[in-house]
Parts: sequence; C-alpha cells; structure tokens
Amino acid sequence: MSTEKVLQDRSQQQCELCKVTQGLSIYEIPPHSTGRAEDSLYICEKCKKQLDKKEDLDAQHWNCLNESMWSEVPAVQVVAWRMLNRLRNESWAAEAIDMMYFDDETMAWAKASGDHENSSEVDLHRDCNGAILEDGDTVVLTKSLDVKGSTLNARLGTVVKHIRLVKDNIEQIEGKIEGQTIVILTKYLRKG
Repeated sequence: MSTEKVLQDRSQQQCELCKVTQGLSIYEIPPHSTGRAEDSLYICEKCKKQLDKKEDLDAQHWNCLNESMWSEVPAVQVVAWRMLNRLRNESWAAEAIDMMYFDDETMAWAKASGDHENSSEVDLHRDCNGAILEDGDTVVLTKSLDVKGSTLNARLGTVVKHIRLVKDNIEQIEGKIEGQTIVILTKYLRKG
C-alpha cells in the first residue's frame, strides 16, 4: 500500500492537525525524509505553509492543536509540540506544552529539527516595502545597480520578470536582466 493511501486511511481523509478536508497532501517531518507514513502527516495547505514558514503564523488557526496534540500518532504529537513551541507566547500554547508528555525517543525526534528553539517569526523574502515575494513574481528595481564582474548597469525602474528566491538567503533573489541571470538584494526592489 502506498504511503499516501496509508495516510489517507489514518487521517480519515482530513488534515491530521486541523481536520480540514480540502487540499490535503503528504508532509514529511524534518529531519526525517524517508517517505514512510510513520515519518509523515497528511495535512492541508494552510498548515503546510505555516509549518514551512512560508506564511505568517495564525495563532487562531493553531487552536486546533488543543485537540490534535492528544493524537496517538507520534508524528502528529511531534509536529503539535513543535508548533506549540513556536506559539509559546500565547498563554493557551504554553499551557498545552506543559500538559504534553513524550517518551525519550519521541522527545528526541521532536527536538531534532531545532525548530522549537526558534521564534515564531517567519523568514520570508520581502521587497523594500515589506510585500512578500514568491517564485515567478515580477519586480521593479528601486535603485540603479552596477552588476559586479560585468559591464551591465541595471537602471532604476528596470522590470525583472519570473524571479527565483534564493533559498538560504531571504535578502536575495535571482532574476534575468538583458539575458544575464544576476542576484539582486530585496532591499533594492519592489513587487511589480
């Protein structure tokens, strides 16, 4: 039986965290990426985006953890514990964390990503005005830029289409100007 079928049966065709029934997909829990059902959840798009820090945390959405944290599925418990820790400034989340109990192996898995030590702030690529940038967006330069190692000068107002986000640096994007792919700092552009 496929991993997806196992997860669909286990979740009863609903998000294992918030019980939504639409837009569900497999979420492999970091740092485990084995593709096994035991290391995965079946969750909705909203939960996935917030788990992956692609969207600001919506504390009201995560009230669902008050119920899902009691799941008998270790994968659900691990993700619930991690999210409650990211929301620990909310009194209800702090109380829920105090009520949870894990065996040593599950607790080690929960702490393995280090996500529980991070703040709830989401690291997103943002333009000079604070608008969220995504792969494929069109941006406009807010400053003329000399491109290092080239004679190219990217002028103020230049439109850059189909950008790509630099995965490990939220202050940089990649885009093509006059056929050359260059790295541009997000503080020098605005969403078009």
